Amino acid sequence: MRQGVVVRRARIGVYAAVLALLGGLLLGWSERAGAAADPLLSKGKPATASSTEGSSYEAGKAFDGNTATRWASAEGKDPQWLRVDLGATANISRVKLSWEAAYAKAYRLEVSADGTAWTTVAEEKAGNGGTDDWTGLSGQGRYLRMYGTARGTSYGYSLYELEVYGVPAGGSSSPPPSTGAFTVVAAGDIAAQCTASDSACAHPKTARLAQQIDPKFYLTMGDNQYDDARLADFKNYYDKTWGAFKAKTRPVPGNHETYDPAGSEAGYKSYFGSIAYPQGKSWYSFDEGNWHFVALDSNAFDQSAQIDWLKADLAANSKQCIAAYWHHPLYSSGGHGNDPVSRPVWKILYGARADLVLNGHDHHYERFAPQDPDGKATADGMVEIVGGMGGAEPYPIEQVQPNSQKRISGDYGVLKLDFTDSGYSWTYLGTDGQVKDTGPKYSCH
Repeated sequence: MRQGVVVRRARIGVYAAVLALLGGLLLGWSERAGAAADPLLSKGKPATASSTEGSSYEAGKAFDGNTATRWASAEGKDPQWLRVDLGATANISRVKLSWEAAYAKAYRLEVSADGTAWTTVAEEKAGNGGTDDWTGLSGQGRYLRMYGTARGTSYGYSLYELEVYGVPAGGSSSPPPSTGAFTVVAAGDIAAQCTASDSACAHPKTARLAQQIDPKFYLTMGDNQYDDARLADFKNYYDKTWGAFKAKTRPVPGNHETYDPAGSEAGYKSYFGSIAYPQGKSWYSFDEGNWHFVALDSNAFDQSAQIDWLKADLAANSKQCIAAYWHHPLYSSGGHGNDPVSRPVWKILYGARADLVLNGHDHHYERFAPQDPDGKATADGMVEIVGGMGGAEPYPIEQVQPNSQKRISGDYGVLKLDFTDSGYSWTYLGTDGQVKDTGPKYSCH
């Protein structure tokens, strides 16, 4: 049945192209004509959607630069939307939509500064699919979404690619420049099965602290939800606290996300969706300022697909500074101790002159001096921080490892990391608002 639709759509696309050309010649209408010179801003950026048809059709597929993949919404329901976070405010001049057979008959292109209040910059009321190339747009915002109000078929909405072009606000047509200083909040091992009504429940307190800091974005280092990370548990516990800033969160999974009876990482994937899978996998990367951030799934360090991706990702990186984060630490003085599963990844990152590694798994705070993958202290080594005090029951310090500079167990809290174009520093803040530790200031390699 879909093959017939595709054939019909291909014919419609030819007729539409002819009509559009004639319309441009006769009427001089240029709203969708020509090619904008501004750079592509949306490729690989975090994306979310109102729904997905299945795990193979996530929101990030429309921004991966691959025309063989696509986002698809649930079938038979209006309205549906797809949005992308450009990472910074931009002047948007062009949006190009490449529809699959399931296209929108009516939709709006909207921009937003905060992902909440939206302004329409273009509207289609008689769409026929194929490719819609909106040029000459005048909109400013960090977020852009396609808001579909009427389907063109009985299916859903499906886009091979949604490309957003423009320049950073106040910038030029060159690629976005470094944005200077920014703050990030990070924690691992977060939501126990308890709520704020229980005074001993810690994750509501760490969430409150994290939200007060109001960072550029949040990083989680796995074990986001205990004990088996079911979707129902995410909704009942994590979502009530850390879920308040879910849209600004860049998570990775821990071992507890693999215990879900519905399947390894099933609840995690269902809850976070394309936020955790912006590039179609449970590992991904993104840039902010002069920093390249790499989010990894340490449950899958034995998978060549992730290792090959990591090598290619680092080879393509143009940023001076590199931070990576995942769940299982190579070095830890806590109950779990050192985990050699991370050593091959350390070697790859060290070879790429990465600067900072963030982990969870052991429920304490710990920072290490710069060291190489073999645990030798060296000025060109990577700094590792264990930040597993997001809300799960604390673990005691058991065997202090070489190069460990500071260890705290028992005080719940979050990492407040301050990044500049040339370095970083951090503090460990307790839920009582007090600074428990201040790390050294480091320059990027």
